[in-house]
Amino acid sequence: MTRVVSLFLPTWSTDRVRRTAGDAAPPAEAPLVLIGHDGRRRVVVAADAAAQSAGLRVGMPATRAQVLVPGLLVQDAAPTADAEALDRLALWVLQRYAPIVAACLPDGIVIDTTGADHLHGGEHAMLSGMVDRLAGSGIVARAAVADTWGAAHALARYAGRSPLISPPRAVEAAIAPLPIKALRLPPALVHNLRTLGFDRIGDLVAQPRAPLTLRFGPELGRRIDQALGLAPELIDPIRPDDLIEVRRSFPEPIGAAETIARYIGKLVVQLCAALEERGLGARRLDLLCHRVDNIMQAVRVGTALPVRDVKRLTRLLCDKIETIEPGFGIEILTLTATIAEPIDGKQTITSLIDDTVPDVSDLVDTLANRVGGSRIYRAAPVASDVPERSVCRVPAMSPETGATWSGDWPRPPRLLDRPELIETVALLPDHPPVSFTWRGVRRRVKRADGPERLFGEWWKRDAELVAVRDYFRIEDDAGERYWIYRAGDGEDAATGSHRWFLHGVFG
Repeated sequence: MTRVVSLFLPTWSTDRVRRTAGDAAPPAEAPLVLIGHDGRRRVVVAADAAAQSAGLRVGMPATRAQVLVPGLLVQDAAPTADAEALDRLALWVLQRYAPIVAACLPDGIVIDTTGADHLHGGEHAMLSGMVDRLAGSGIVARAAVADTWGAAHALARYAGRSPLISPPRAVEAAIAPLPIKALRLPPALVHNLRTLGFDRIGDLVAQPRAPLTLRFGPELGRRIDQALGLAPELIDPIRPDDLIEVRRSFPEPIGAAETIARYIGKLVVQLCAALEERGLGARRLDLLCHRVDNIMQAVRVGTALPVRDVKRLTRLLCDKIETIEPGFGIEILTLTATIAEPIDGKQTITSLIDDTVPDVSDLVDTLANRVGGSRIYRAAPVASDVPERSVCRVPAMSPETGATWSGDWPRPPRLLDRPELIETVALLPDHPPVSFTWRGVRRRVKRADGPERLFGEWWKRDAELVAVRDYFRIEDDAGERYWIYRAGDGEDAATGSHRWFLHGVFG
C-alpha cells in the first residue's frame, strides 16, 4: 500500500526571510509581510503568523496593510529564492526520511514514505519528528499522510490539525468533508462549482462523473481520481547535480526477483567504481524502480560507516527485493548514493602481530535495515552523578570518546528504567535495611555495603538543590544482590521523602 506524506509550510516565505537574516532577524512577535506586484498594484503575497493575527491577508494592497498595522515590517518578495530554499529543504528530507521526495511549489514538500515509516518509529513518530525539527529551525510546518498525494495535500492544508494520519484505504471518508479547493483546482473552476452549490469534496464524489466532465472538462475528474487513488500521480523526485547515480534501462521490462538481483549487482559495481574515483563510501543507497505503469517504487538501505564493498552493498539491497512489487514490469533501475562520505584508509601489517578488532559494522547494517537504525544503539557514559542520567544511547558504530564510568563504586549491569518503590525495615539514618519487600516478595538482607551518598544536580532543577540519595549494595539470603537507595539523608525531610527504592540488580 502506497503512503504519501504532504508537508505544508504555511508561512514558508516569511520563515525563510527570518532564517536568512540570522541574528539580525526581527522578533517573532513583530508582524512581517512580503510585497509583490499584481499588475501595477503592490499587494501582500506572504504574511507571517503575527501579521495574520493583526488582520492582514494575502492579496491585500500594501498601502492598506501599512495603514492597518503601524510599524509593519515590509520586504520585497523573492519567489526564486523561496523555490531554491525549498529545493534545499527537500534535499534534506531526501537524505533523512525517504528516497522519493519532491518540492511542491510554492509552500510544500511531498514524500513517498511507502515502507519507510518503520525506520522512524511509525508514521506518527515520523510526522511529529518532521514538524518538531522544522519548528526548532524556525519553520512552521503541518504534515499529513494518506494513500495518495492528492489526499495528503488536501489534509495537510485543510484538515485543521497536524500531524494527521489517514488510515489505509480510507481516503474518500477522510477528504469528503474538505472544501473543493483542496483538490488543487483552478480558482475559476472552484468559483463555478460553488455557484452550482458544490462546497465539499464529498458532494462532487457523489455526483455522476459524465455530466461533470461534460460541463467542466477533464481536469475535475482527473483531480478527483488522483485524490481517491483511481489514477496515478507520479512524484518526480529531486536529484541534485552532484549526486552519484547509475542507471540501467531495459528494452523489455523485468519482474523476476532473480533478474532484479542480477542487475542490482551490476549497478552496485558501477556505483562503487564511481565512489572510488572520488574517494567516497556510501552511507545511504536508494534503488528506484520505474515501472511501465508510471509508478515508482523505492528501496533504501543505510550503513553505519562509509562503505563501497560490492558484495556487502549488493547483499543489503537484495535483502529488500521482496518489498518490490514489479507490477507489469520494471523498465528502469536507478541506484543512487544519496549520502556519501570520505573513507578513512587504515593499514594493517598482519593479523599475526596486530590485535585486530572485530568488524561488526556489517552485522549492524543488516540489523538496522531490517528493524530501523534507531533501534540499534550502544550505551555511552555521560558526566553525571545521577545514575539514570549517567548513560545515553548513541549510534552503534559511533567513535569512542574516551569517556568512562567511575569505578570507585560498582554499578549494577541492569539498571531499572524507573526506580521501584520497596517496603523496608531499617534503622535511620545510616543503617541498611534488615529486610525489604519488592514486587510482593519479602527478602532478608544478609550482607550490605554503604551508604554511598549522591547529591542532586541543583543546576538543572531547583528541587534538587538539597536533595540527596543514600545508595546501598545488599545481598539477600538467596545470594541475589541489589542496588537500593533511600531518598533523603534520614534526618531532614527537606532532603527527600525517606522512602526506599530499588534501582538496579547485580549479575
